[in-house]
Amino acid sequence: MAEQDRVRSPCVAVCALDENDVCIGCHRTGDEILRWTSMTNDERRQVLELVARREQNSLI
Repeated sequence: MAEQDRVRSPCVAVCALDENDVCIGCHRTGDEILRWTSMTNDERRQVLELVARREQNSLI
């Protein structure tokens, strides 16, 4: 797969896990961060959907 076809990481280089094991920068869990490089694009898209919900909830 070409590099431009891969779903990109939401990392913003603010790496710190909160008390719920969620990164305060990209809103992925520690497990999602560790597994990102071995995930398929479909799995990455699913994580990005979860990230969007987590980010939305953190703004409330």
